Amino acid sequence: MLPALKVAITAVLVVAIAELAKRSTFLAAVLASLPLTSLLAMIWLYADTGDVHKVADLAGGIFWLVLPSLVLFIALPLMLRAGWPFGASLLASGALTVASYFAMIALLRRLGIAF
Repeated sequence: MLPALKVAITAVLVVAIAELAKRSTFLAAVLASLPLTSLLAMIWLYADTGDVHKVADLAGGIFWLVLPSLVLFIALPLMLRAGWPFGASLLASGALTVASYFAMIALLRRLGIAF
């Protein structure tokens, strides 16, 4: 599949979620919480390679790395509701999320889980 088409489909999805959030944050959250990006990545990978083992590895890696990504969705609203400015909240919760990714990767390596 053409890379430009992949980018266009993915961009339309992101813009659609942002536009929907202007009308209903709940519906936008439902759409954004679906693993659409992951599904698209798996579809693009399979379409390009036909390798189901790579798709399985990608799905397994996504599973483990979803866990530290949840830090963002816990920290950001807590900071915003505590009165932190948006930019500082986004930066701090992003930094916490990155630290959580490094911690998870280190933990997975210690447990012998490779992806």
